[in-house]
Amino acid sequence: MVGQYRGLFGTPGAKGFVITGFIGRIPMSMLGIGVVLLVSAITGSYATAGAVSAVFSLAYAMAAPVSGRLVDRFGQAKVLVPFALLHGVALSGLMVCAHATAPIWTLFATGAAAGATATSLGSMVRARWSHVLKDSSQLHTAFSFESVADEVIFVGGPAFVTALATTVNVYAGIIVAIVLTLVGTLAFSVLRGTEPPAVRHREHAGSPIAIPGVALLSAVFLAMGAVFGSVDVITVAFADEQGSKVAAGFLLASLSGGSMVSGLWYGSRHWKISLRSRFIRGLSIFAVGLTPVLLMNDIRPMAVALFFAGLAISPTLITGFSLIERLVPTSQLTEGMSWISTSIGFGVAIGAWAGGHLTDVYGASNAYGFTFACALAAAVVGVAGSTLVRMEHRTN
Repeated sequence: MVGQYRGLFGTPGAKGFVITGFIGRIPMSMLGIGVVLLVSAITGSYATAGAVSAVFSLAYAMAAPVSGRLVDRFGQAKVLVPFALLHGVALSGLMVCAHATAPIWTLFATGAAAGATATSLGSMVRARWSHVLKDSSQLHTAFSFESVADEVIFVGGPAFVTALATTVNVYAGIIVAIVLTLVGTLAFSVLRGTEPPAVRHREHAGSPIAIPGVALLSAVFLAMGAVFGSVDVITVAFADEQGSKVAAGFLLASLSGGSMVSGLWYGSRHWKISLRSRFIRGLSIFAVGLTPVLLMNDIRPMAVALFFAGLAISPTLITGFSLIERLVPTSQLTEGMSWISTSIGFGVAIGAWAGGHLTDVYGASNAYGFTFACALAAAVVGVAGSTLVRMEHRTN
């Protein structure tokens, strides 16, 4: 298994963009729960906390295709540097408003600004892999590695930010996220040798979302994003109901841990079945795997249930990015991949808002019903429209 991944790093420049890209996107697992912990501590309401987190995710989702298109046109470095600096300023503003107990609308305004200036660094790392690797089997392994890297981040990030917020202070997690964003993103930006070339003067082309297969994948990942967003908020409340709020990070790490294990296994295999078939199977397992979560009422069995629920996440995401890479023209690759991030972001926004509201009204255990419904919707939409991704080729 390890040998498949080791071969990737003989590619010139790969170690640099992998390491800096990893550091720069660690905050993606910290900010959602970090905002929930901060706002819930200040306001005492999970509904408000979920709504602010939703606005953050919604703003990010709306801005990601725009920043992706700018990257395709002007290059990664010219876009990432100003966006990273503005993102740090916006998050600082959110903390200042919270500390000053400013009106609630200021939390929404600064949260929206922070989301709008966040960038899809994971998409840009994958675009670099697509640029430096020409062999499809190597690219499959590279995308699998990046998905595993994302899951490593999601294993450690929630526990890390929860520990900082509950043992240091509620601002510590977001402060660390700002530092990691700036250090990682700025270091990534200076690595110009592996940066895909900008396409300043291309033929007028519509957005990749107009491609039917991309539209289908976006709808599926919208529903999956709602699963992720609702789980973040509901699980914090679930741990709080069980008398151990700090265990929320452990529970969320269990979900990501299952995804990380399956991602390592998935990426190490040479698959004979089509991407379309793998995508359908991943979605089906994803929905079935969430069923036990509905039945748990204690932290330890919930951790086990969340681990098994996470097993289908990485394979499904890896397959989705691989399908995008084959469906979208090379000159629009970053924007095309950003549509997955956008869809997940919209879903996270919906899930965070709904999860917080349902938790306040019905309690955390019952609110997980919404999470399962979203997973089921992702599977139904994906299976019903799977013929739209049958064309697995890339237009240059």
